Amino acid sequence: MEFIIKSKALYTTWVFYKPQRLLFDAGEGVSSELGNKIYGIEKIILTHSHVDHIAGLWGIINTRNNAMGSRNKKLEIYYPKGSTNITEYLKFIKIMNKGLRYKLETHELSLTDTIDLDNKRFLKPFKTRHTPGEVSFGYQILEKRKRLKSMYRGYPQDVIKDLIVNQKKDILEEYVANILTITGDALSIPPEFAKNCETLIHECTFFDETDRKIRNHTSLPELKKLVRATFPKRLIIYHVSSRYNRQINKVKNELRLEFPNIDIEIVHPEKVTKI
Repeated sequence: MEFIIKSKALYTTWVFYKPQRLLFDAGEGVSSELGNKIYGIEKIILTHSHVDHIAGLWGIINTRNNAMGSRNKKLEIYYPKGSTNITEYLKFIKIMNKGLRYKLETHELSLTDTIDLDNKRFLKPFKTRHTPGEVSFGYQILEKRKRLKSMYRGYPQDVIKDLIVNQKKDILEEYVANILTITGDALSIPPEFAKNCETLIHECTFFDETDRKIRNHTSLPELKKLVRATFPKRLIIYHVSSRYNRQINKVKNELRLEFPNIDIEIVHPEKVTKI
C-alpha cells in the first residue's frame, strides 16, 4: 500500500502518501479515518484553501497534541503563497492550541521553491487553474537518478561492466524522474507536469461534460486527452462527483480497455481507498 485516499467532491479530500509520510490536503474526517497513522505524518501539503481541503487540519494538530507517545517529531504544513484564507485559518488554529507540546511549522510556498524529502527526492509546486482569485498549486515528487548516456544504451551487460570497472569510462548521466504528480482541484494540467510520471493523481469531477456548469474542474474527455499526451504508468482519478457513484466501475473498465498499458484506479466518493 502506498496511498490512502478519501475524496468526495465538495465534502472532503485528502491523500496520504506513505513512502514519504506526506499528507496532500486535509479534508474533514481525515484524523478519524487515518487513526494512529496521523502521528507518522511529517509534512502536510495543501493545494488551495477551500474548506473541503483544509477543514481537517485542526483535528490533526489537536489530536497529535494529545498523543501519549514521543512528541519530538515536528509537523510541517506547506501551502501556496498568497493564500490569505489558509494563513488566517492557521493563525486561528494556533491561537486555539496555545499549549502545543510539539513543534509546528508553517511555510508559504512560491513556485520557485522546492522541499527536500530525502537525499534523492524533492517536492516541487506548479500552478493550477481552479476558481478565479484562488491561488492553487499542484505538486510533483521528483527523484534524482542516473542512467546510461544515450550512446551506450543497448550495450551488453559485460561491455557496460568493462567500461565502468576497467576502462573507468564516464558513461552515466544524471536526470530527474517524475515519481508523482498530484493536481488538487483543477482544470486539466499542462502536459509537461505529468509527462512520463510514475503515478498521476488527477481530479475528474465530471464524467459527463454537460454536467459542468462552471469551468473550474476537469471533465473525463479532458483527462483522456491529457493521458494520451503524457503516458503515465499509473493513473489515479479522484475528486469525482457523487452523482456518478453507480458509474464508477463502468467508467474504470472502459478506461482500462482504452488505456491497456496504464494501471488505472478511481477513488469512489463514498469510500476510503487504499492503493
